[in-house]
Amino acid sequence: MNAFNRLLTSAAIGLAVAVTSAPAGFAETPANMLVIANRIDDITTLDPAESFEFAGSDVSRNVYQKLVNFDPNDLDAGYQPEVAESWDVSDDGKTITFTIRDGLTFHSGNPVTAADVEYSLRRAVILNKTPSFILTQFGFSAENVEQTIVADGNTVTIVTDQPYATSFVLNCLTATIGGIVDMKTVMANEVDGDMGNTWLKTNTAGSGAYKLVSWKPNDSVTLQSNPGYYRGAPAMERVIVRHVQESASQRLLLERGDIDIARNLNPEDVAGASSAEGIKVIDELKGRLMYASLNQKHPILSKPEVRQAFKYLVDYEGMQNSFLKGQYTIHQNFLPKTYLGASNEAPFTYDVAKAKELLAAAGVDGLEIEVGVREAQERIEIAQSLQNSLAQVGIKMNITVGTAKQILARYRSRELDVYLGAWGPDYPDPQTNAGTFAYNPDNSDAAQATGLLAWRNAWDTDGLTPLVDAAVTENDRDARIQMYKDIQAKFRETSPFVIMFQQIEQSAMRDNVTNFSTGQAITSASYWQVTK
Repeated sequence: MNAFNRLLTSAAIGLAVAVTSAPAGFAETPANMLVIANRIDDITTLDPAESFEFAGSDVSRNVYQKLVNFDPNDLDAGYQPEVAESWDVSDDGKTITFTIRDGLTFHSGNPVTAADVEYSLRRAVILNKTPSFILTQFGFSAENVEQTIVADGNTVTIVTDQPYATSFVLNCLTATIGGIVDMKTVMANEVDGDMGNTWLKTNTAGSGAYKLVSWKPNDSVTLQSNPGYYRGAPAMERVIVRHVQESASQRLLLERGDIDIARNLNPEDVAGASSAEGIKVIDELKGRLMYASLNQKHPILSKPEVRQAFKYLVDYEGMQNSFLKGQYTIHQNFLPKTYLGASNEAPFTYDVAKAKELLAAAGVDGLEIEVGVREAQERIEIAQSLQNSLAQVGIKMNITVGTAKQILARYRSRELDVYLGAWGPDYPDPQTNAGTFAYNPDNSDAAQATGLLAWRNAWDTDGLTPLVDAAVTENDRDARIQMYKDIQAKFRETSPFVIMFQQIEQSAMRDNVTNFSTGQAITSASYWQVTK
């Protein structure tokens, strides 16, 4: 625990608007219930071996425990013991042996054992769903997990294919895919050898602070507290997350007292809610990046000059200072601010003349393309801004708006000309983004490496893949930082990714809500420490 367990600095801005209690006559949620309005239409599954979207990670964070995890009250401390009470690393750096904490129980009442940990990690590798690369990058495969992930008594040993920084391995285990499932319950619901995957899409089998009551797609998630949670029973006995798409609707519900927290207010509604009686706003710098990407199967979008031109056709400052005000800051690198190796370089500005020059050099004179974007207000507005900029250089960009599930399915199938969306890191190590934006060892359609953004855009990374491989095994901290800065410098100039902004999440809430955190730049929302 001595290398990179303090990768992040404190990123919470912590703006709290002082206001008085809600006026008489306003509705109030029950004292033991937390009601949140959030966009949760991106949830496609609740199986921790498959879940890979933002809202789904919030559910998993509260339902499942992991070998190591983050304490929302002390994020600066880095990963901490959870299901594992301790661990030892072999002299060659390839073997980590975890000792499992006694006394933990699943929601079913079954004890949490080393066998459950072994099963959960093996299962995630064998199922080989979208986030599986988080584990398979260490050399684990369906063919070798019986030798590389092994339970023995109250210990579990994992053996990686080569030495890695211990912090890198442990940081990966804090990802959603590291959730420990109840083996007996899951296997009792197995169908046709699916290791319970179909059942776990809509059910849970965890040992965390909350258990699932119901998930109604595009409507709500309801969680019930686990009185046997090892940290103590949560004060909020029930958590309801309501899918509310529109910012204005979230604000109205908050001001009426029908909800406790609104998570998707636009800048105008944040300003309005901030001045309302009984409401406060908390700002947290998140790791989420807003980006556009160009499909390299497209004969014109794959030209280097065209990729560069797009980066000069983004009105970065105009958007930051208008409809994104207070909620996004300009950022043009794949590592978010606060991460090891993050770069603050931002060489691209809105320059139509420069873009025209680049397009002329590429022989482009007129072009019609499609961009896919999910139905979220700020994303649509970014797409419209980009559409207007592209029109000035003779490029017609048609905007296709759909649900997160619809747009992501097309993106992962390499169908869209351009994708505009957000990406959040899966664990607090630079490899989390380097290993998806700048890494693609097999660019063939057959590879189906849908977890890699470079693959989704059919980009072979122009030689960055081996540099990412080298950086992840570098044990010298300063050398590793420089390697990631060098990778990002080349990435900015050559990649088909137009990284634009890093998110500042503004959560508006009733002023009686305390200790709510969305996890800053490294993790997801935690409900069990919240009080009212």
